[in-house]
Amino acid sequence: MSVFSDSILAWYDAYGRDLPWRRTRDPYAIWLSEIILQQTRIAQGQAYWERFMAAFPDVEALAAAEEDEVLRLWQGLGYYSRARNLHAAARQIAAAGRFPDTLEGIRALKGVGDYTAAAVGSIAFGIPAAVVDGNVYRVLARHFGISTPVGSTAARKEFSALAQSLLPPDRPGDYNQGMMDFGALQCTPASPACLLCPLAKSCAALAAGAVDRLPVKEKGPAVQERRFDYVYVRFRGRTAIRRRGPGDIWTGLYEPLVVDQRLPGVADDGLRLLKAGVRHQLTHRTLLVDFYLWEPDGEPSLPEGYQWIDETELDRYAKPRLFELLLEELPESGRP
Repeated sequence: MSVFSDSILAWYDAYGRDLPWRRTRDPYAIWLSEIILQQTRIAQGQAYWERFMAAFPDVEALAAAEEDEVLRLWQGLGYYSRARNLHAAARQIAAAGRFPDTLEGIRALKGVGDYTAAAVGSIAFGIPAAVVDGNVYRVLARHFGISTPVGSTAARKEFSALAQSLLPPDRPGDYNQGMMDFGALQCTPASPACLLCPLAKSCAALAAGAVDRLPVKEKGPAVQERRFDYVYVRFRGRTAIRRRGPGDIWTGLYEPLVVDQRLPGVADDGLRLLKAGVRHQLTHRTLLVDFYLWEPDGEPSLPEGYQWIDETELDRYAKPRLFELLLEELPESGRP
């Protein structure tokens, strides 16, 4: 085992985070944590993991759930394709009769990529597969002085090979978790704790004064803007919602009346602007939205795909965060 790997393991033994999914070898619990923590901070994700484990204590329970149940429990985490893939993968596992215990088997699950397969495989089954994520890229780029732009095909090959060569075969799960924690707590993106770093003497970036320049990142796609209105329709204690279809953001979630231009078929009477210019940031898209409340005198005809529901039933429907923000703007007396 290398000095680098020894140092990571020693650091992890001393400073690794105590997390509930690290107190078990149950592959379901570990896999669930990895899916939830994709693009989610641990501080937020742990509460969701605990709720999912309480609602669905095993993979069979998750597989038997309705999609709406899963989406509703996921509400607030964003990236809802993760929840749908989680549900689909649970049904794959339930149909097979057991959780897969090979890297190829785990990788074949819906929504599982190389990183998640390596993480679950190494932690739950001791499979010698190295994880490579943003934390690992950063630690390796700085320590070994690698300037290949992260995100490129060349970087994926280079960093994957290096990470695998450093993996201690007797403790692959601990080492992978150590690399994740080391990047998250010690070798952070900004203001890393270099003076207290056990790898300081061998760090190429620190020696060259290049810590703030590594890793090198490729320029991402331009962020696009999208404008529309959200209209909360209220008529005799009911409101109108629709379920979003595939091919766009928030597939399977419910939303209020959405209009891209001037409100078609909506009379000015009873129409009230609640908040203008709400800015909601997604990964590669910025949404600019005006919130309206419409309380018509007579029952309006709804566009295709919409349905009336009692306002008191809204909590039963999984909604994107943007819809929740609209609900927060409704007058107190009118909140469901």
